[in-house]
Amino acid sequence: MPRLVIAAPSSGSGKTTVATGLMAAFAGRGLAVSPHKVGPDYIDPGYHALATGRAGRNLDAYMCGPELVAPLFAHGARGCDLAVVEGVMGLFDGASGQGELASTAHVAKLLRAPVVLVVDASSQARSVAALVHGFASFDPEVRLAGVILNKVGSERHEELLREALDEAGVPVFGALRRGGEVVTPSRHLGLVPVAERGAEAVSAVAAMGEMVRGGCDLDALHAVARGAGPLDCAAWDAAEVVGSLPRPAPSRNRDSAPDPGPRTAPDSVRGDPHGLKGTDGPRPVVALAGGAAFTFSYAEHRELLAAAGAEVVVFDPLRDEQLPDGASSLIIGGGFPEVYASELSANEPLRKAVGELARSGAPVVAECAGLLYLARSLDGRPMCGVLDADARMSERLTLGYRDAVAVSDSVLAANGTRVRGHEFHRTVVEPGAGASPAWGITRPGRRVEGFVQGGVHASYLHVHWAAVPQAARRIVAQATEVARATEGVTPS
Repeated sequence: MPRLVIAAPSSGSGKTTVATGLMAAFAGRGLAVSPHKVGPDYIDPGYHALATGRAGRNLDAYMCGPELVAPLFAHGARGCDLAVVEGVMGLFDGASGQGELASTAHVAKLLRAPVVLVVDASSQARSVAALVHGFASFDPEVRLAGVILNKVGSERHEELLREALDEAGVPVFGALRRGGEVVTPSRHLGLVPVAERGAEAVSAVAAMGEMVRGGCDLDALHAVARGAGPLDCAAWDAAEVVGSLPRPAPSRNRDSAPDPGPRTAPDSVRGDPHGLKGTDGPRPVVALAGGAAFTFSYAEHRELLAAAGAEVVVFDPLRDEQLPDGASSLIIGGGFPEVYASELSANEPLRKAVGELARSGAPVVAECAGLLYLARSLDGRPMCGVLDADARMSERLTLGYRDAVAVSDSVLAANGTRVRGHEFHRTVVEPGAGASPAWGITRPGRRVEGFVQGGVHASYLHVHWAAVPQAARRIVAQATEVARATEGVTPS
């Protein structure tokens, strides 16, 4: 698979513009382009998807483990002509205190992919060669194929930069002029998501593609991508992963009777992991919150739920007054409910339906924004009232990777399950944990957070289910029980 990693010396150098522009430019040539993003970021992949027409996918060596990076990449890139991977922060910046772990350089080495460095040249001339030389020589295992110069001031400025890099033996694949940047509005957590911008986002991505097409040597970049080393791994496959897991035993009441854990035999077949074929049991409907307020979700989550036997139906809490027909489970991921608090609060019929589903014991999993939506209030506006907690905006940014352990048995994870996740928010929930907390954070620091009550699991922690696919299996198993009970069928 021809592939490129787009990196930079630091954040703010123009990685997203260049990576998205390359995706759009190559897609405009008729290539099937597979878009990827290093790290946990949900927003950039939305722009990538708009540029390529394919789901943007994350490659996170911390949350998923280094061993899953190449298989997840191969899964996303299956059937494509070219893959473009946008890095995170500076090339060698990874998980705090963990060396190279989860850095762009780490992922590039795991993918055996050449790296193109996007350099903000706005305040330098010949010094650019020293900067690039340092990045090229810092880790000999990282193949720095060349650079794209960004924010170049003039033709003369470009000549000086190219001369310096030519002396250093570093190829220049393009130069983008200062002042030609595409405006992508930001707010407290980064870029404004694609789902909120509509036609503006489409125009912005088209402009990125045009800018890169006019300023970069696409043929040379494609040739570099074709020089990537071979990957010796099988592509990740949701059906295979879920089909190899033991089937969770039914649990009538998660408040009074702890889940006894998985059975020893999977009792499943590919494409029908719960053995529903040939029975009268319904295929459970899992409602997945979407729309402008809830844009944060990893593509693999939906694939795992479907592989576990669910019908996944997306709905918009800003517009839909009822949950999807037959919903026996609800997933509410991250996003910006604080921006849409008034609209979410005004949709009283849906808030009532969510509360009724949660109180019925159906599995409800809420991450970050979902946690706020399930609270009693958000910035003083009524929310779903599932949790005895109130949420508000804060000046403090909470950001970083977390090591955690499940401290309560829940629909998402058995007590004692260890995960690696990520927090990213400017809100506070009070209290921060319920009588049965969701997670015990073990690093950095020690604390408990989140809520487990009945079938509800609500927490600030974002977790990538590719690393814990049993989460999808547990959710669908419980949703199946709810669906069968609704239809008057006794769970097996």
